[in-house]
Amino acid sequence: MEENNNQQSKSSFWEFVRYAVIAILIVVPFRVFVAQPYIVSGSSMDPTFKDADYLIVDQLSKRFEEPARESVVIIKYPKDPSKYFIKRLIGFPHEKVVIRDGEVTVFNDSNPLGIKINNSYVVYEKIEDFSAELGDDEYFVMGDNRAGSSDSRIWGTLPKKYIIGKPVLRLLPIDKIDIWPGQY
Repeated sequence: MEENNNQQSKSSFWEFVRYAVIAILIVVPFRVFVAQPYIVSGSSMDPTFKDADYLIVDQLSKRFEEPARESVVIIKYPKDPSKYFIKRLIGFPHEKVVIRDGEVTVFNDSNPLGIKINNSYVVYEKIEDFSAELGDDEYFVMGDNRAGSSDSRIWGTLPKKYIIGKPVLRLLPIDKIDIWPGQY
């Protein structure tokens, strides 16, 4: 009887090890290459995202398609890549971003007269004048809380390599669960 318990114990242990290895082989590549959780910290994207919103971020699609203008992206902070921010993508490489009296306009070869950026999601405006010209692989990002956001107006352009992905799900708070949160 004791020998049977030992065999059963060894069998259970190896079964556990087998399942753990399979789980690691599935979960680790998924978390590294496909999607990962992100918790919003701060108020730079108020009212679109609040502090402690729990998001699932798609890291895969950026490898196959350019993000859309005004889409929300998770980025590495260029001044300290160990920190992550959530911002809205405003300007693309070789464009000029001009802010006059708080209104954002983007100029490029296709739109020499400029594209006015939708500000309907902006509640906390900052009336300012600013301009930036973007080079190769440079992006311009801003928070929706324009009065309280540290973004490209403060620390400069964002290199493409620092774009992590875009939120595909908001899971918390429960009353705000949605797919493609913040996309307009």
